Amino acid sequence: MAKKYDVIVVGELNVDLILNKIDKFPVIGKEVLADQMTLTLGSSSAIFASNLQTLGTSVTYIGKLGIDDFGDYISSALKNKGVDTKNIIRSSNHNTGATIVLNFQEDRAMVTYPGAMSSLSIQDISDEALLSSKHLHVSSIFLQQGLKPGITKLLKKAKELGLTTSLDPQWDPAEKWDIDLGELLEYVDVFMPNVTELKAIIGTNDFDIAIKSIMHSNKITVVKDGNNGAYLCKGNKMIHQPAFLNADVADSIGAGDSFNAGFIHYYIQDKPEKDCLEFGALIGAVNTTHSGGIGAFESLEQVLQITKSTFNFSI
Repeated sequence: MAKKYDVIVVGELNVDLILNKIDKFPVIGKEVLADQMTLTLGSSSAIFASNLQTLGTSVTYIGKLGIDDFGDYISSALKNKGVDTKNIIRSSNHNTGATIVLNFQEDRAMVTYPGAMSSLSIQDISDEALLSSKHLHVSSIFLQQGLKPGITKLLKKAKELGLTTSLDPQWDPAEKWDIDLGELLEYVDVFMPNVTELKAIIGTNDFDIAIKSIMHSNKITVVKDGNNGAYLCKGNKMIHQPAFLNADVADSIGAGDSFNAGFIHYYIQDKPEKDCLEFGALIGAVNTTHSGGIGAFESLEQVLQITKSTFNFSI
């Protein structure tokens, strides 16, 4: 059966209000100044979807927005990139989510208002929508409290319908990490945490222990580690990909999501795993050349120009 889209993304939706170039993080009762402010499309899932579409992979999206200005902004931003939005639900019972981001050098602090994203549930995701695509990507399961109880069921259903799947868990604001990882990964083809998230989920501060705990699996685990690059683990095999370093980082918001987009763009084309890992690292690095998660992805031509001029890499 022919598929209308390459990838279906089920995820959270919010705007990012980014404050850049602050001289230090604020403390209670005191005030600091920012030299730059950006309002842009936020959320791990939406950044992934938008940048994946820019790379040339067709994407449809399932999520929830309020009927408000932020919801209009997000819907328009996705549509303008070519992402299909017909399955995005507009709710009069919730406001659209928003994240305030404070950037200090290459570190950041964030405060998120979940809003409508919390009410998305597995009941909102039809078999028809899943069957429209070849691959399912889910991100930020701990932010999506309505979806989280059904996440294993969703991934299992996708596999039964013939889709490949990927999952980026993202951070748990409650730091409970209350998922059955073994059960969940049974239905995940590509697991994509960063190193901090992996250690927290496994329950260790030791990177070697965390890696070894997942290396027995025949599924792909990709662990993102910032300037240290990334690791791909499958069975007893581990590949390390050095980072493409940018000497003039605008910020790192969305770099992991852009890494995911690069990896999955190649993965669904059945490219070799090493090539998927390298392309993910490259696209993640492209992200850091502009502020926000989508600033470097206005067009494919812009991406190609950045990879060549900044990283001396021709695609």
